[in-house]
Amino acid sequence: MSAETDTSGTLNLTHHFLIAMPGMQDEMFGRSVVYVCEHSDKGALGIIINKPSDITMGKLFDKVDLPLRREDLELEPVFQGGPVHTERGFVLHDRIVIESGAADESAYSATLTIPGGLEMTTSRDVLEALSTGAGPHRVLVSLGYSTWGEGQLESEITENAWLTVHADAAVIFDTPVAERYDTALALLGVQPWALSAAAGRA
Repeated sequence: MSAETDTSGTLNLTHHFLIAMPGMQDEMFGRSVVYVCEHSDKGALGIIINKPSDITMGKLFDKVDLPLRREDLELEPVFQGGPVHTERGFVLHDRIVIESGAADESAYSATLTIPGGLEMTTSRDVLEALSTGAGPHRVLVSLGYSTWGEGQLESEITENAWLTVHADAAVIFDTPVAERYDTALALLGVQPWALSAAAGRA
């Protein structure tokens, strides 16, 4: 549903949500919504956007020895983005560009620009910007990320593990965490009670 293909006919789910079907029993991925940051024929990378950890942004900044001069972020949770590199931080945020000659470049290093107006940054400089009270307006910080090898995600979709829908940034940044699963489903016009572990196909 709502999946896209590139010019070669390959499935491309970049800037899409993966919504776990009820049959997903995995502790981390069960009832999860994953934002796909990158998807190609070599595999996929994404961040779970609805599994908060017990760490707040304020505590995270204390751990990295930075002040956090953004009261709006102080009590926001840091998310469990996936099972890979759970010791590393990943910042999903609105795109901020700087003019550099003929081209616009990301304001931060180690940044993946995602079609759809978002970026994912892994470098400390975005945290340093937030610590001064600046930085991107909307952010989601995760520890760890989710990844799939070549053909793995496509196989899981075929096996009815995931529904897919074009992502809406408002679900990531503006929707209460407890409502993100149902809100993502609503983008497909689907209610949770209408799903079963055996029916439907992404």
